[in-house]
Amino acid sequence: MRWFIVILVCSCSFAKGQTYRYLVRFTDKAGSPFAISNPSAFLSQRAIERRGKQGIQVTENDFPPNTSYLDSLKSKGALVIYPTRWLNGALIQATEAQKDSILQLSFVNAVEFNTPLKQVRKATRESKFSIEEISSLNYGDASAQINLLGVDSMHNAGFYGENMLVAVMDNGFLNANTIDCLDTLFSKNHVLEIYDFVDKDSSVFSDGGHGTNVLSCMAGYVPGSLIAPAFRADYVLFRTEDDFSESKAEEVYWLIAAERADSLGVDVINTSLGYSTFDNTADNYSTSDMDGNTTIITRAADLAASKGMVVVNSAGNSGGTSWNIITAPADGDSVLAVGATTRTGEIIGFSSRGPAADGTVKPDVMAVGWQTALCFPDTTIGTSQGTSFSSPLTAAMATGFWQSRPYLTAFEVLESIRKSGDQYFTPDNDYGYGMANFVRAYHTAEINFPVRSLQAINPIKSVSLIPSSKGKLKFSFANNLVGKELRISIINLHLKQTIHQNSFVLTSENHDEEIAGNEILPGVILRIENVTEAKTEAIFRF
Repeated sequence: MRWFIVILVCSCSFAKGQTYRYLVRFTDKAGSPFAISNPSAFLSQRAIERRGKQGIQVTENDFPPNTSYLDSLKSKGALVIYPTRWLNGALIQATEAQKDSILQLSFVNAVEFNTPLKQVRKATRESKFSIEEISSLNYGDASAQINLLGVDSMHNAGFYGENMLVAVMDNGFLNANTIDCLDTLFSKNHVLEIYDFVDKDSSVFSDGGHGTNVLSCMAGYVPGSLIAPAFRADYVLFRTEDDFSESKAEEVYWLIAAERADSLGVDVINTSLGYSTFDNTADNYSTSDMDGNTTIITRAADLAASKGMVVVNSAGNSGGTSWNIITAPADGDSVLAVGATTRTGEIIGFSSRGPAADGTVKPDVMAVGWQTALCFPDTTIGTSQGTSFSSPLTAAMATGFWQSRPYLTAFEVLESIRKSGDQYFTPDNDYGYGMANFVRAYHTAEINFPVRSLQAINPIKSVSLIPSSKGKLKFSFANNLVGKELRISIINLHLKQTIHQNSFVLTSENHDEEIAGNEILPGVILRIENVTEAKTEAIFRF
């Protein structure tokens, strides 16, 4: 049906003048009905709180563009596809004559690149992604990608991504809502929003198996076969990539999706996409354009980071080709670009190299991208390869890491993960800062970004902790936890082991926990889980 409609549109446009897509930029946001003092008019409460926690101010840049400007574009015959807050303009569809007329408007600053963002549907439906299933897996076969990132320690410490919100931008999530691998994600209502920015509908589950593979690397949960790093996080799933064409319009779809992610209060964005060449070869970028400032998507990614989100992107699979280096938006200086290694930590030939054209170290870090354990849209579990999969593994680890250090800003999370690389002091153009690792990031944050307040560590506020010098910990619980089964754990991340654990049904608001005197050491974690409701209530550090 989609292809029939496209043919109709094209045949009509030739009769009236060929239409193209343009990114129109406005000069200002004068006359805006929005105000910095009322951010709830354009940002969710979660987004406002995320910014407040990091000291990020709401500015005019966050306002939607002036509606009267958008109306003027429509009056010129243009179809407004998406407005953009951050770049202050709109993606439109118009004839060349309409575009020229729009450029005469006093409030129009320019058309991005001064060229149409041609979106050419290819005659065949051959996907640009090639996903090869190599073998069936069990959990042991997946352990390397987990262990190299230190996710086993992250899970042992009780960090599964709870209360974190992650956006995944990809080519669609074919059958993701029906396969066993992701059943827990959907049955536990961890998917909060879906949208297809390419087709402007909610049909994300009927396109693109690549997004399904990527999502399973982050949230897959099949005990005994595959458990991904952030299987208890919440997700929003956005289709921004068109499998059957390559155009700069897709960069704008990503921009609009990132703005939506920001307004929802997303913490982490993963994108396993990269842009360098297009169907219209006149639009191709050069390697010198990978400078962190040129492409639409890189500028959008850096803006997303400036709003308090951690942006993780695959470095690209161009290693060994004439291009060889990372592709946009991995060139962004605020983007965590992830290269690919084998299960034993050696770089794979196809992993894109660095640096960015401006000299920024790229890739930032590495993760397993060869024989990566993941799930397929046909319900099977297997392996595949690409920086497309090292990126979501790292993004999911970053999600759990930020859960463990909730007082950090997005830039401090980014810096902690860079510093967790096993060659941070001797970066190169192949491995960047080296293999990322949760435990190293955790301790790096301890040194570089010390805890600022107990309230920041424990925003849930349902538990108050009073250490005792007599071998006991005294707790005062919120009344709503009485009657629930709780589990108290003390974890030593240095030793990678749980040194104390006790489960019990809470009978009153007060509880004494007997412990050995040598269990409370500097840096150990105390976790309180609500077993009845399968969630973590609070995390403390000594």
